[in-house]
Amino acid sequence: MSLLVGSFISLIVTKQKFRKDIGFGITAYLLMISLGVLTYHLHDQSNFNSHYTKQTIDITENQWIQFKIDERLKPTQYNEKYSVSILSFNHKEASGKLLLNLRKDSLNNLYNVGDVLVCYSELKDIKSPLNPNQFDYKSYLKRQYIYHQLYAEAGTLIKLEHKSHSIFSKADQLRKRINKNLKTHQFREKELAIINALLLGQRQDIDRETYNNYVDAGAIHILAISGLHIGIILLILNSLFKPLEYIKYGKGIKVTLLLCLLWSFAIIAGLSASVTRAVTMFSIVAIAMHLNRPTNIYNTLSISIFVLLLIKPMFVFDVGFQMSYAAVFSIVSIQPLFYKLWSPKYTLVDYLWKIFTVSLAAQFGVVPISLFYFHQFPGLFFVSNLIIIPFLGLILGLGLLVILLSIFDALPEMLATILGTFIKAMNRLVSCVSQQEHFIFKDIPFEISHVIGSYIVLLGFTLLIKQLHYKSVRFLLLGIIIYQGIWVYTKYKNTTEAFVIFHKSKRTLLAEKRNTALYIWHNLETSKIDNNQQIKDFQIANFISSTNYDSVKNVYQFKNATILIVDSLGVYDVKQFNPDYVLLRNSPKINLKRLIDSLKPKTIIADGSNYKSYVERWKATCRNEKLQFHSTYETGAYIIN
Repeated sequence: MSLLVGSFISLIVTKQKFRKDIGFGITAYLLMISLGVLTYHLHDQSNFNSHYTKQTIDITENQWIQFKIDERLKPTQYNEKYSVSILSFNHKEASGKLLLNLRKDSLNNLYNVGDVLVCYSELKDIKSPLNPNQFDYKSYLKRQYIYHQLYAEAGTLIKLEHKSHSIFSKADQLRKRINKNLKTHQFREKELAIINALLLGQRQDIDRETYNNYVDAGAIHILAISGLHIGIILLILNSLFKPLEYIKYGKGIKVTLLLCLLWSFAIIAGLSASVTRAVTMFSIVAIAMHLNRPTNIYNTLSISIFVLLLIKPMFVFDVGFQMSYAAVFSIVSIQPLFYKLWSPKYTLVDYLWKIFTVSLAAQFGVVPISLFYFHQFPGLFFVSNLIIIPFLGLILGLGLLVILLSIFDALPEMLATILGTFIKAMNRLVSCVSQQEHFIFKDIPFEISHVIGSYIVLLGFTLLIKQLHYKSVRFLLLGIIIYQGIWVYTKYKNTTEAFVIFHKSKRTLLAEKRNTALYIWHNLETSKIDNNQQIKDFQIANFISSTNYDSVKNVYQFKNATILIVDSLGVYDVKQFNPDYVLLRNSPKINLKRLIDSLKPKTIIADGSNYKSYVERWKATCRNEKLQFHSTYETGAYIIN
């Protein structure tokens, strides 16, 4: 409050002096930082006494939990997944969020948003990644304020009679009704999944093959409702409501209708980051159109970012949110510069040139973020965008009409067939582009420092092209020097050595990093080692340039340490040395106490190839012998530096 008052006073003083005042700038910055901290803590329910973690609980025991379904997430091979909100915990009113894993069953129906369920089950910790450089699902869920998960089967859940009147449950019911009506028109599963993604904002049912095709073709943004989709919808609605401007208070009625319909669409689409961002931005544009004032796109984007982060501060970590704004900022800044390079005479060529420059500008904006998260670059992105964007406008216009008619059970079969044909053709075109593997650059190492350096250089180039000036040249050269320094530091940082015992279920996977070379020993099948995700993640994160494979050996020497491998044969009669580490693999039937007395190792390690019952027994023995024990099942990979 004091910062708010201080900012207000500084603003008044600044206006009276008719010049800039540093006091206002400092208080404004401090106010924004404080507002961000406050917003973050207000949204984190674990800070409140009602949160379930404030109760004295033992998560290894069953708890009575009553919860409400908030959202259906993308399922896995074995489980349907839901984000749920706790209503009561052990018969006490409580708050908080959980991840519900419901085992798949052909007889089970999916639960609806708003359904209230009760179960008597134990909470499970969300596991951290067991191998280095893997995707940290635990941290990802923590940013959604989810700290525990439930595993359940349909028979263990009791559905309560509850009539939900929330706007989200009504939107979910409407989506289900639309899907039910669309299924009567013989849409294929892939086509129906694309309709759900493009028009209803639901991507859970897109199969892995189709998703990967869009990723490899550089067209994954098509499947997330974004500014392109909302912009088309706003143009359509603006044209439909144009006659309202000729009546009294018509402009006010028109903008009210536009806002109501845009946000209704956003709610039906599930209020994802991309949808909310786009609708917020175009709502501001719609209001500006009503006021007949010129809109500064940078101010519009900044206001939409500010509003969204006030409502959902953790959106800042959402990949779609980051890429959406990076693409839009890049388009409005760089696309006009590209477009001026050539002025086609023919309308069709000019239209294609606009699409190309928009796609190119967008890629400049999203490539650093895309490389950081996905480590690949689709070389034919401009081809897929030139083909798809004209399709998209047609599919969106036709799709909105199909959705509207399906709500009232008035969809003609011919219209459904036409839409299905267009979507099928678009999927085939994307598949053809994605199959050109020579133009897909994968497994590119890229860190957050490289992202920052890339944007500094990109900003420098943009300023230089806009105005050839000494300051812009200096900024660009400084950016290039910073970027070069980042790569030099990266190379220096990765001139290290490490020996890694990975966790791999039922298998043994060992690796030694020697600067940028990686030596791997394993007992995996040849076809599986080439696509092993643990190795790929490690290679990318550590900028590995060469990799060698071999079978598992009995003894390894790393720096001054000796690692002895004891396999299922249980042979360890080596009196020539005392190993520092003993790795137990493939469940050897040994007397561990005798081994410890004989070899006197410093640490015993058990990898994922052992039976869990054996690991527990070895753990108890080491505890009694006061010897360090490491199980990759529990604490993940073991790294010797």
